[in-house]
Amino acid sequence: MKTLQVNIKGVTAELPILPLPSGVSIAFFNLHGNVALTEHCGKELAKLVSDCDVLLTAESKGLQLTHVIARELGHPFYAVARKSKKLYMQDGLEVSIDSSITTGREQKLYISKHDAELMRGKKVGIIDDVVSTGNSLVGLEKLVRMSGGIICKKAFVLAEGKAAERKDICYLGVIPLL
Repeated sequence: MKTLQVNIKGVTAELPILPLPSGVSIAFFNLHGNVALTEHCGKELAKLVSDCDVLLTAESKGLQLTHVIARELGHPFYAVARKSKKLYMQDGLEVSIDSSITTGREQKLYISKHDAELMRGKKVGIIDDVVSTGNSLVGLEKLVRMSGGIICKKAFVLAEGKAAERKDICYLGVIPLL
């Protein structure tokens, strides 16, 4: 299997090159189960979002990353946008988003009333592992605004393709679309 080597603030990661149904290939970044890389990336991202009052991420690959950042910043809670509506979210908020590069279909994001209240009137840092098309980010931004929060930072481990040209985000490294 072909891989792409990427340097993430001093730590090297080997990313497998995977084809998508669209015909595009990506360097697949996966933090699931990688404790050392998650800790490293979370600590580095915490430096970039230290002025945020609360963090928001989408399940699932952003969860453990955001947990590390919240711990580093001393935040007792962070908000999580889920991809399916859970029983405790009946009084929460939902948004529809266009397909992302990895899903290839329209999705919905849901947050609980607790998480919406957590963001109300606060400076929110949106956290995720990779930004590419930005479609998932648009959904997270909508949830922050619907909650009455203020988008303070949008931080990612990696910016993929043209996302690296964006001036409204911060990230630790860049990967190409292949």
